[in-house]
Amino acid sequence: MPAQPHGLIATFDTVPDVYHAAEQVRDAGYKSWDCITPFPIHGLDKAMGLGRSKVPRFSFVGGVIGFTTGMSLIWWTGAVDYPLVVGGKPYFSPMFAFPVAYELTILFTAFATIGGMLFLNGLPMHYHPVLKSDQIMRGLDDKFLIVIDARDPKFNLTATKALLEKAGGKDVSELEA
Repeated sequence: MPAQPHGLIATFDTVPDVYHAAEQVRDAGYKSWDCITPFPIHGLDKAMGLGRSKVPRFSFVGGVIGFTTGMSLIWWTGAVDYPLVVGGKPYFSPMFAFPVAYELTILFTAFATIGGMLFLNGLPMHYHPVLKSDQIMRGLDDKFLIVIDARDPKFNLTATKALLEKAGGKDVSELEA
């Protein structure tokens, strides 16, 4: 193993094991760590101490921009660029602009949601040191993993390894950087 590992990885056999281990890691004060599970586990986010996602904020901003763009587009074309009175209708009416604004709201919300999710998750990430671990394939099939990064301020190789072993982690090993 290298002198400065990327972190530590530990294997757990059951959902309750990884759930309670996540609570112990959270209570120990670690901030830069993650759980790798083969399927979603209800309540694991709370056990890890994670808050609500910020993606809905990106979605809301995208929706507002889309709606404003649609209304502005119809206003510009009907009242400024090519004003044309047909049958006594006004140059601009939100009633006639609504279908365009509605569709742009949906389109911009979708783009903002996907873009916000990619940005907040740091994607695309084509490589991560956990992929070098021999345990990763089991973590995608029938085991549960906890990975604690060495960049965490509380990370101490021996103390962190002892915490993971105390929490019930098996095969606790260092991750190559």
